[in-house]
Amino acid sequence: MGQAAGQKGREANMETVGVIGLGVMGAPMAANLVKAGYDVIGYCRSPGPVERLAAAGGRAATSVADVTARADAVLTVLPDSPDVEEVVLGADGVLRHARDGLLLIDFSTVRPETSAAVAEAARKAGVRPLDAPVSGGERGAIDGTLSIMAGGREEDFAAARPLFEAVGRTVVHVGGDGAGQTVKAANQMIVGGVIALVSEALVLLEASGVPADSALTVLKGGLAGNQVMNVKGESMLARSFEPGFRIDLHHKDLGIALSVARSKGVATPLTGVVAQLLTAARARGLGSLDHSALLLLVEELAGRAPVREGHA
Repeated sequence: MGQAAGQKGREANMETVGVIGLGVMGAPMAANLVKAGYDVIGYCRSPGPVERLAAAGGRAATSVADVTARADAVLTVLPDSPDVEEVVLGADGVLRHARDGLLLIDFSTVRPETSAAVAEAARKAGVRPLDAPVSGGERGAIDGTLSIMAGGREEDFAAARPLFEAVGRTVVHVGGDGAGQTVKAANQMIVGGVIALVSEALVLLEASGVPADSALTVLKGGLAGNQVMNVKGESMLARSFEPGFRIDLHHKDLGIALSVARSKGVATPLTGVVAQLLTAARARGLGSLDHSALLLLVEELAGRAPVREGHA
């Protein structure tokens, strides 16, 4: 994948790509774009990630305006809807400084209505917008194997495909403006529910005196097998919860999912329960841990172990 993506970058004559947001996901995505042969300019509020990108072959920017003025495509990887609104729609934001025809790809997970509003404003400014949230966590961002669900116009998706293929493995155009965010909401509903069920299963196994590591091995090979067990199983057994995707962010994402469901008149009772579990986990000081740390809350509810604040 890296070699093919690198060829695409060279074919684009070192197309200049700006990346705004160099956090857990944005930093490795920017690094993969550098490896693919793109001229990458990065910016975030903290200087450390920008310096690391520059050391890896990218270039440092001093502001959103600095990134946008030099870029042919701008990628945003930000925490929430207000961040995207500020960076893109703000008085000194992307649209204020964008070149005509700029490709704007938002990899953030935000409300579908936010993406729709950004798309409308972008087209008025002569910018080509796509909402393209991702799934795969930090590991997928590092390995360049993310799943990308893109909303927007088909011709803009086609133009962005080489960039998508530099950071992801499964790349699908799922519909119009905001459609990517709706698919991401569905993704987060499923992931949250599976984490909760895997947590309950581990607590049940351990309470029954069954070796959980052996049980996971056989469960992975049957119909119950899933990516949560594949990617998170060992760290859950070790009670190691270094954040690849924080409980705080998954809590935010399920809020989006529930809001979309309510607006469409769709009952989502299981998602509501998982959202409440995440709320309880945050109240116990677990919000900064990986979302698989929901296991600690399930243990507490089962009377098996106290929640240890800050445990990682």
